[in-house]
Amino acid sequence: MDEKLQLKPLSSNAFLAFFQKIWRWWLGVWYGFAEKHKKLADLIYMVFFFIVFSEGVTIVQFVIMTYLPLAFASLNNGPFGWAPFKIMEVDCTVLGDANGLGYYLAYQISGIVAQCINFPLQRNITYRSHGNPWYQAMWYFIGYVLVNIVAMGVIWGVVNCFLISGGGYDGGALETLAGLIKTVLTGGVAMVVFFFIFLVIFPNVDKDAEAKKAKAEAAVGTPNEAKAKLAYVKAEEVRLVFHAEKAIAEAINLAETKIAMYLSAVKQCELGKVTQEMVDETKAAA
Repeated sequence: MDEKLQLKPLSSNAFLAFFQKIWRWWLGVWYGFAEKHKKLADLIYMVFFFIVFSEGVTIVQFVIMTYLPLAFASLNNGPFGWAPFKIMEVDCTVLGDANGLGYYLAYQISGIVAQCINFPLQRNITYRSHGNPWYQAMWYFIGYVLVNIVAMGVIWGVVNCFLISGGGYDGGALETLAGLIKTVLTGGVAMVVFFFIFLVIFPNVDKDAEAKKAKAEAAVGTPNEAKAKLAYVKAEEVRLVFHAEKAIAEAINLAETKIAMYLSAVKQCELGKVTQEMVDETKAAA
């Protein structure tokens, strides 16, 4: 029996092995909790990874926005964009940047890079979606364009003017702070909007299967019956695959944690037995 209870070997590096042990312990705690509170665990999992990835790409976007404008410094020779206007005697634009084309390009590039990272992470890890990636990517792109217009036209265009008028672009720490403020604001808007977009393009597999089933039943006897049934069959396959993969992953991690606990208990018992034998030998010798 003991030969079957074998864990994947820990790293030979003591530092990595230490964190591997902590990770195994945490997985045991998490999956134990998930067994008892499935719906709550699913919600916590989704919200946690959604926030972590959203904030993570915001940091990436801020780093790019801090340094990339330097590569386009020659293009920052005046306000660039559509519908110029003034705030506090500062030239501003909608769908552009008051600092110039270089800053506008840097913002757009940083946003595209951030979303190219965010989309696969949210799709594959947060929502564990098995839907059509091209269809989902299309709606994600549409959402990004809408967010970009709101963020660029309202936040980036207007807030930027107040930052400039307050000395936010002196080429030093204040410029970095201004970039941080704008990135956090635009990133916050994007996070809220994309949360609802994700609920549409990454639907709950159970609810999606139920909806497709209801449509298939309602379509009985109509010209759309075959199409509705096929859609339901596909949705049901996605649901079964999703839950099978999830159950396998949970079972493996929970089993490894329980094996680790068992082997640790055996080791403690053996250590206690040896200690007791030493005590008995000492008493006998006395």
